Order: sequence, then structure tokens, then C-alpha cells
Amino acid sequence: MSCFSCCGVEVQHRTGGLGGNSNNNGKSLRSLVNNLSRKAGANKQKIAEEIQKVGKVKVSAHIFTFRELAVATDNFNPDCLIGEGGFGRVYKGYIENLDQIVAVKRLDRNGTQGSREFFSEVLMLSLVNHQNLVNLIGYCADGDQRILVYEYMANGSLEHHLLDLPPGKEPLDWNTRMKVAEGAAKGLEYLHDFADPPIIYRDFKASNILLDENFNPKLSDFGLAKLGPTEGKDHVSTRVMGTYGYCAPEYAMTGQLTTKSDVYSFGVVFLELISGRRAIDLERPAEEQNLVLWVCSWNPKSLVLSSVLSL
Repeated sequence: MSCFSCCGVEVQHRTGGLGGNSNNNGKSLRSLVNNLSRKAGANKQKIAEEIQKVGKVKVSAHIFTFRELAVATDNFNPDCLIGEGGFGRVYKGYIENLDQIVAVKRLDRNGTQGSREFFSEVLMLSLVNHQNLVNLIGYCADGDQRILVYEYMANGSLEHHLLDLPPGKEPLDWNTRMKVAEGAAKGLEYLHDFADPPIIYRDFKASNILLDENFNPKLSDFGLAKLGPTEGKDHVSTRVMGTYGYCAPEYAMTGQLTTKSDVYSFGVVFLELISGRRAIDLERPAEEQNLVLWVCSWNPKSLVLSSVLSL
């Protein structure tokens, strides 16, 4: 989400880590994200060259022109809109030269945060390759346009199939829920234990877990991801970012980010999987609005498990 002959440049990225010293890798990547995000006018050739320095070849990320992606999405037709968030909108598109349906994420051109997310996501996904991480097909950096192109996930997000289901829509069965939980956990494990340097996802939630036609899960939206601690440190100090209700309390209070922050978020999503309730739901009674606090209030001796399962 074979390169177009008219694109001119093909950026290569790795299937594993960078190799070499992960401390130096972490420093160089942080510096690269910061430098590129400050250069709003950076052209696509420059971006391609910088990304190419980061990783050696195995998987190709294509560079698309804005016109190609406008054609692919029928000029970003609202009828093609399949999602939107704080950084931009996502459209379903078709790239004729590749004979492939794709998801096209067009970032908000008005905010520096959107630009930073763009460079962060391109670089992060240029480092990783795993069956439970969404595949970045390519990107566009024409002028002030910042667009990411991913593989299309036919069943949308876990949120769509789990939370606030419309009348008549069947909930996911138990086996599918556990399949999603296992696959998402494997995606996090890869980021934490096998990516080099390690990556902290920082935005693990139901809406960022996408499902393919067989309900295999893939983590998406790496704009908030951070490189993990290096040089013997046990955390990364950073401005608190993420989604309320999923954020680990120690990270929210101190700004000290670790892989354990992602594990907490996984626990929240797992509670959503078994209960069918949102992490935060202000329409419920006050004592049930925060899913984690509600669960912590249960008395295990008197709990009737069937009363909290959404099956």
C-alpha cells in the first residue's frame, strides 16, 4: 500500500532490522525523521535517497505521483472514503498498472504533525516485514502532498466488527476473536523483540487492527510509533501521545515509554474482545464507563462470566 515505469525511483526496505549496532541505528533514524519532517519542501527524490540509506534491499516501496493516486481514487471521491482520523483520510483505490486494490491514506496538509507522522510511518514500515503488520506499498511526496499507500484489508478494522454493532450484525465468534488476539500479539512481539532497533507501537487499539478477507489481523497506522530505548536505557522519554483509555497509566503520568506500554494497551483490547465493550464509553452508567476500572471492580467470587461476555 515492480514499480511504475513513470515513477522513476524505487525505494528498497528490509525484511528485518538494520543490522549493525542498534544504538547507532536508533540515533540515525531519530535524526532522519526529525530532519525530514522539518524540511516541508523535501522532494521525493531526496526522500527516496534518505530512506534508501536506512535499509538494504528486500522489499520495494514505490513512489507514486499525486496524479496517479488521484486517478486511483477517482479524484479522492467521498464515495471511496473508508476511514478517517486525526492525521487524514483513507480511501479505497485501484492502481491499474499494478492491477491492485489499495488503501490510500492522504494526510492533512495543514499540520506539521501530519508531516512528521508521514516520515515516521514510511521509515518505520521500511524497517519491518511481518505477516501481522500492514504492508506499505508506497507513498507520494509531491509538493506538500503526503500520501501513504497500503495493501487493502477487505474486512476493515476490528472496531467495525466488535464495538457498537448495528442491529442484525452478527458478533465475531470466539475462535475468530482469539485468532485476532493471537495475531495482534505476534505483531507486537515482532516489533518489540525482533525489529532492530525495537519499535514501540504506542497506538494499539481496535481501530488500528485491520482484518483481511480471512480475518487475519494486521497492525496499521505507525505514525505515533517510536524507536525503543538504546544504550542500556530502559525507557524513552517523550511527549504523551496515544488514545485515552488505551494508554498505560505510568506512561501517561511520567512520559516514560517502554514496550510494556504496548502490552497494557493489548490488555485493554483483549478486554474489548471478550466483553464487546469500548475502552471508554460515556453512554454507560458512571461505574462502567472506563472498561479497565469496571473490570478491576469485579468480585471474582460472585462474578458470573457469561454476564460480561458479548457472545
